[in-house]
Amino acid sequence: MPVRRSIYKSTAQLRAMIEPGLITAAALDAVRALIAPGVTTLELDAAASAVITGRGAKSNFQMVRGYRHTICASVNEQVVHGIPNSRALEPGDIVSIDAGAEYHGWNGDSAFTFVVPDESRPEVVAERSRLSEVTEGSLWAGIAALATASHLGEVGAAVQDHIDRSGEGYGILREYVGHGIGRKMHEAPSVFNYRVPDPGAEVRPGLAVAIEPMVVLGDQATFVEDDDWTVSTRDGTAGSHWEHSVAVHDDGIWVLTAPDGGAAGLAPFGVTPREIG
Repeated sequence: MPVRRSIYKSTAQLRAMIEPGLITAAALDAVRALIAPGVTTLELDAAASAVITGRGAKSNFQMVRGYRHTICASVNEQVVHGIPNSRALEPGDIVSIDAGAEYHGWNGDSAFTFVVPDESRPEVVAERSRLSEVTEGSLWAGIAALATASHLGEVGAAVQDHIDRSGEGYGILREYVGHGIGRKMHEAPSVFNYRVPDPGAEVRPGLAVAIEPMVVLGDQATFVEDDDWTVSTRDGTAGSHWEHSVAVHDDGIWVLTAPDGGAAGLAPFGVTPREIG
């Protein structure tokens, strides 16, 4: 029978995941600084690529069969897996950027959402900014839950609770979920963004996961566009995607793709991240 690989990593292995996480964060920072009306998502892709290769790493997205780019750039009704292209961003667009780096055989994976300013349509900007705010908040609620959870199912419950408490009636994508991360960008176990009957994997030192809520203004139903990658809402409403890679270790949790380990994002939840010993 095939040998089943443990989902739990040693302290040394978790430490090895810090640098790819920081490289991923730096790549996303470079993209965030460039987002503006008139900028194309291909230009954003080039900026992320320059950071990742400049720090001696590789784009792990380019290691996925059939994908040639460094980032996924999903605009408006596109929620995830959007392919960078020559389309220029417009005022009021909501864009989600997802990226990852592989460094010395270990992976980082993270995403953020940005609303392009538009003074002529403040109501659109406000609606989309609120969507992004709630989605990001649900990510941090899930990460905070990981600090005390006994099983991963508690993370999904915390994500859903945060979104439901917003009172906005947002949809949570069901077909796309978070995942384990390590030697591969996508590993077991799955990390759901909503309640499921199965309690999920045990949360204990050595666990490394990417938590990534994907939330939409309307109904959660999606379809894959003709490019075989881009996931868009069926009702045409906007989506938001936030993600961090997080390690559970002997002293607590550490957000691998946040330069401060997640301190700022976790502070409202009363959780203090601890560096990996």
